Amino acid sequence: MSVPRESHRIVHRAAQRPILLSDTPRARVEAPEAAERWRRPANVVVACVALLLTSPVMFVVAILIKLTSRGPVFYSQTRVGWDRRTSEFGPTDPRRRQDIGGRPFQIYKFRSMYINAEHLTGAVWAAREDPRVTWLGRYLRQYRLDELPQLLNVLKGDMNIVGPRPERPTIFSDLREEIEDYPQRQRARPGITGLAQVNQQYDSSLDDVRNKVKFDLEYIDRQGLWEDLRIMFRTIPVVLFRRGGW
Repeated sequence: MSVPRESHRIVHRAAQRPILLSDTPRARVEAPEAAERWRRPANVVVACVALLLTSPVMFVVAILIKLTSRGPVFYSQTRVGWDRRTSEFGPTDPRRRQDIGGRPFQIYKFRSMYINAEHLTGAVWAAREDPRVTWLGRYLRQYRLDELPQLLNVLKGDMNIVGPRPERPTIFSDLREEIEDYPQRQRARPGITGLAQVNQQYDSSLDDVRNKVKFDLEYIDRQGLWEDLRIMFRTIPVVLFRRGGW
């Protein structure tokens, strides 16, 4: 998705300088390694249970996608993941000399768009009555069913159940030029759902993104087992009543 231009100063390039925690006025925010050691097993257990419970739904969704539109059932896309350089890598690590905000990974989804849907428009924000989205895809998005394959990302360690939503590298590059605290979101493992997602609908402007960043940083400041469980339970009515999605 593309970022609406509030000004003409957005630079379409990947910034080359490293993201230092001193780049922003916020205090250092990073999940302690001790907490992450128990959070990962908990996330794996939840993902396994969720996969078991939703496997019949995923099977039906896969058949419907195949029957209603041409193209593959699944869709993958590069996203910016967890930035662990401060604890896992040194600043001169050759694998991380080009800073894109975090370790990239492939996110999995059920396909909700027509194939080659963005060949004319490029990446743009989702919108109501989006012509790129299939008839079935509208329902998958409204009920967040297209996100179910990301349970595999949780098992792989790319994501947690709860955390900031990961963004595309090119869009990440644009947003951190516009929003000072945006890179701080990468100090937590990305999530399928999050505090921002249960409090706000899909993005339609930079102000929406700024509000979500506030929620994401609030979550990072107080992340923990009970906070994750609270957000998971708050996600249920968001999904059932199709809040904030289109």
